[in-house]
Amino acid sequence: MRFLTSFLTLLFLLTSVHAAPEVSPTDSATYRPERGLLTRFGEVTDKVEAKASELVGNALGLLGVPYKRGGSSASTGFDCSGFVRSIYQQTAGLLLPRSADQQAAVTEKIDRNDLQPGDLVFFNTMRRAFSHVGIYIGDGKFVHAPKPGAKVRVDDMGIAYWARRFDGARRVPVEPAVANPAP
Repeated sequence: MRFLTSFLTLLFLLTSVHAAPEVSPTDSATYRPERGLLTRFGEVTDKVEAKASELVGNALGLLGVPYKRGGSSASTGFDCSGFVRSIYQQTAGLLLPRSADQQAAVTEKIDRNDLQPGDLVFFNTMRRAFSHVGIYIGDGKFVHAPKPGAKVRVDDMGIAYWARRFDGARRVPVEPAVANPAP
């Protein structure tokens, strides 16, 4: 949430500094810290962090669920994109597209160094971009439904297999206009 906090602080500073010559003293009081604007930004940040924690917690709660190609429920099993879609729908009420490449297409590209818990990580596991997806949980680790015969588990992105196949990181917008209502 470091990124969000920095962004909101920068937005506050730019608004205050840039608007100062054109805003009356009464209006500029709205932006003063004692008026609560920073507190409101802090509340938003806290809510986003709480949602990320809940999202990661829910994902980890499904460890051990078997992989099932095309699967999208804990009772029958998950494939990678079905797992991600289910977690985001259950936790945040967001309906992501069904396939990993479509999920990559509708989410916001971020730098690997900016990864936060709850972000999506993509890998090329089938000789095509964005063929696998998982949910970043922090400390270089992600949770995912890996392959037939396996179960939902946590893996380290630093091990050679995942490091060689890393395709990028994405962030799901808080209020995406990209949600796909099709099942």
